[in-house]
Formats: sequence, structure tokens, C-alpha cells
Amino acid sequence: MAALGRCARSLLLLRGSPARGARAGSGPGGGAAAAVVTPPPAARAPRQQQHEEEEGDMVAALRKNPDYHGFDADPVVDVWNMRLAFFFGISLCIVVGSTFVHYLPDHGMRKWARREAEQMVKERERLGLPILDSNYFDPSKLVLPDEE
Repeated sequence: MAALGRCARSLLLLRGSPARGARAGSGPGGGAAAAVVTPPPAARAPRQQQHEEEEGDMVAALRKNPDYHGFDADPVVDVWNMRLAFFFGISLCIVVGSTFVHYLPDHGMRKWARREAEQMVKERERLGLPILDSNYFDPSKLVLPDEE
């Protein structure tokens, strides 16, 4: 278990995780105590500074363009990028996608089977034959082997 703890700690240190001084031990009751996380001040400052810079950029973009869509800081480029994204992402996908689905081949040939059955019913009605017959094939046209 100690090897797993050392391995996990070394992975966290390689990733630059703030859990550098984290330590879990067993408490007086025998159960595991909660982990205490104490990030060093050097690791904390660059992250906060980076977050504040990103937040400052976002606020500046929103002040410059109240209708900010998140594509670009320039308002004209932002609006055109938004329009293009919605045109290609929504309009074309819906139109081309629905056209593709509409022209897919008949799954399971259900429509063909219905048309074929309707043609057979019309043909049998035209010839004056019953719509359904107990013999699927005409018995006079079947070639049977000789009875021996």
C-alpha cells in the first residue's frame, strides 16, 4: 500500500498537482483521516495569475462587444464566425441529413413487398381468380416424379 502511495504522489508531482503535501493517515479511531492538501505558494501563484488573465480577457471582450459569442474578440469577426458556425453546423446538417435519410433505400423492402402484393391482387381480380388460393403454384404446371 505504501508503494501505491509513493507512486500516486510521484504522478501528482509530475503533473504539477497542488496536492504536493497531501497526507492521509489513520486517525485515533482506526479509520482513515481526511487528506490534508497544502499547495506550496510557488505552485499556487501562477495558476491564479493565469486564471485572472483569462478572466480579464473575457471581461475585456464583453465590455468591447456586449453581444460576444465566444469566437473572436473583434465584434465583426465574432458575428461572422457565429453566423458561419450556425449555418454550417445547423442548417446544412439538418437539410443534408434529412435529405440523406429520405433517400435511403427501402429498409427490409417493405414498400416493394406492398406494391408487389397490390399488383398481384389487381392481376388476380382482372383474371377473375380468387385473391387467395390454397395452391401457391398451379398444380397442372408442376412436374411430379412417377409413382412406383
